[in-house]
Amino acid sequence: MRLEIGLVKKLFAATAVTVVASSPMLASASDSFPDRPVTIVVPFGAGGGTDVLARMLAERMSEGLGQPVVVENKPGAGGSIGTAHVAKAKPDGYTILLGTSSTHGINPALYSNLPYDAIKDFSPIGMVATNQFVAAVPAELPASNLKEFRAVVEKDPASFNYGSSGNGTTSHMAGALFVQMSGLPLTHIPYKSNGPALIDLMAGRVSLMFDNITAMQKQIEAGTIRPIGTTGKARSPILPDVQTLQEQGLEGYHIGGWFGMLAPAGTPEPVVQKLSQELARVLQIQEVSDRMKAVGADPEVSTPEEFEVLIQTEIPRWKEIAEIAGAKMN
Repeated sequence: MRLEIGLVKKLFAATAVTVVASSPMLASASDSFPDRPVTIVVPFGAGGGTDVLARMLAERMSEGLGQPVVVENKPGAGGSIGTAHVAKAKPDGYTILLGTSSTHGINPALYSNLPYDAIKDFSPIGMVATNQFVAAVPAELPASNLKEFRAVVEKDPASFNYGSSGNGTTSHMAGALFVQMSGLPLTHIPYKSNGPALIDLMAGRVSLMFDNITAMQKQIEAGTIRPIGTTGKARSPILPDVQTLQEQGLEGYHIGGWFGMLAPAGTPEPVVQKLSQELARVLQIQEVSDRMKAVGADPEVSTPEEFEVLIQTEIPRWKEIAEIAGAKMN
């Protein structure tokens, strides 16, 4: 997930825009930013991985910015509702988004009628973290690895499904790619966010679910769900005893996600830079880094320009994954 600095410089040089304060009022507003609370919009439900990270960041960013930083959840439509809300917000830095590979990678790769443009409607602030996913089953399901899960499903294929946090999310794509590569006929059940999906997974109404480790770790530790595999190229340091799906014979299967902070397009450059610098400061605090890693997120510091390049490269990558997975929106 590291970006090539040379590529960043070339793209940035070709597309750089010089932002000049057009009036003393604009300059003054930028200089005094922030003079009131800043809101981080999470386009997914409370308790999910994005929400957990947003609250970690808000707590420490408020210290550096000298104003409260609050988190507001606006879930729905695979993250599109909250993302569109920020895209249409006043570009003054007081409403920002904690976006993900779903909102700025998968959704624009799959949908032609999104209520926002992932590139044109946002001013990237910086990366937050990368992570890998875990495949988990209800605790009552007699399977602790891919081989055992396959054996259970093959006894009664029509009875099994997989849940996701919504159509077009990384959770959906991870599951769809798994179905295509494993050959197991699992029915997709999309939810509005990962919270209700996790509840049904714990209750046994959902047979399998992929989500980032950040979102599932508490349930795994509590024993209410059981991991059967992770989605990285190497094992997760958070779940070192859980084999990757590649190790278990699903050759070529690897998928992961990322989190990043964005402002509405047109946000003054000094405001973007101040938010970016504060985000980078917080991510390099050892306590914050340790807390993020403890929930399965790998902190990732970047400039706004580097993050912009990542977004532009993610859209075609997810298009390719969707084609391989045969994922269809319903």
